[in-house]
Amino acid sequence: MSTPPGADPAVVGPYLAAAFGDQRWRSVRIELIAAGMSNLTYVVSPEASPADAVILRRPPTGAVLATAHDMAREHRVISALGPTPVPVPRTLHLCTDPEVLGAPFYVMERIVGVHAARELPAGYADAPEQRRAIGNALVDTLGALHAVDPAAVGLGDFGRPEGFLARQVRRWTTQWEATRDRPRPGLDALAARLAETVPVTQRPGITHGDYRLDNCLLDPGTPGRISAVLDWEMSTLGDPLTDLGMMLVYWPEAGEQRPSSQSVVTALPGFPTRREVAERYAAVTGTDLSDLNWYVGFGFFKFAAIIAGIVARSAAGAMAGKDTSGYAERIDPCVALGRAALDDDAI
Repeated sequence: MSTPPGADPAVVGPYLAAAFGDQRWRSVRIELIAAGMSNLTYVVSPEASPADAVILRRPPTGAVLATAHDMAREHRVISALGPTPVPVPRTLHLCTDPEVLGAPFYVMERIVGVHAARELPAGYADAPEQRRAIGNALVDTLGALHAVDPAAVGLGDFGRPEGFLARQVRRWTTQWEATRDRPRPGLDALAARLAETVPVTQRPGITHGDYRLDNCLLDPGTPGRISAVLDWEMSTLGDPLTDLGMMLVYWPEAGEQRPSSQSVVTALPGFPTRREVAERYAAVTGTDLSDLNWYVGFGFFKFAAIIAGIVARSAAGAMAGKDTSGYAERIDPCVALGRAALDDDAI
């Protein structure tokens, strides 16, 4: 029986058997999913019926920044969005007792889907029109999220939309300062410039915080349908355009090698360009995108701060064996792209 870091089967099995009232869970196998560089995600399978596997999410196993990796918040937003058009897994259990696994965790249903972390599977969405459908579905799903009335789903107090953008700049500046690996004056200058040019939020709403292709599962039978949106650890109430700006940061086009690219799939023929993504979002939501360059610049700044945090956690041994080599070298190029967005409207 394997024992991955942070989720001992000898503890998880009996705990779930009691929580679910089902003794089939007393003996389980647990696999740490390789994808993801922040919260840890595991597949938990009862040995008696492996097809009934569920997903367990918990924070990293080492020290983390204050307010980060809040399992209760992630569980809450996914549960609230369950009845809405936004596709999310069904939540099954929340454990707030850190004595069980050393940190709070939650369990949700396992959804089988295509995870395009690095490439599309052979034979899936080979046609350009299918790839365009995937891109359009990602935009439409984001629009559906931003159309949800927070109060109507019990999330009216999920965040503080007033002053959200200024706080975000301060938050990620503070994170960068807490995880600074070496002097990076360009990153400091970008933070200061963003703080001085914060736009006015048009319409507050639920924000995902890290919306991109590889934080979604695609329907295995129908390219162009999203089966689930995952990784809600940074969700809150705020400015929805931060999600669009971040998605564009993660959206390479043909011939590009972006330091922020988590997946190069969108560079394949057929996927819409970043401009087309922005235009579709504006059409779907009716949002004015005249300040989009600021949101893209902020997205690159936030990505650079996230990478700095990953580098720091890796140095502290808190990444459960994940390979973070080369991450530090991605920070300065992202700063340059953020500056270009502000200077030249280069999304």
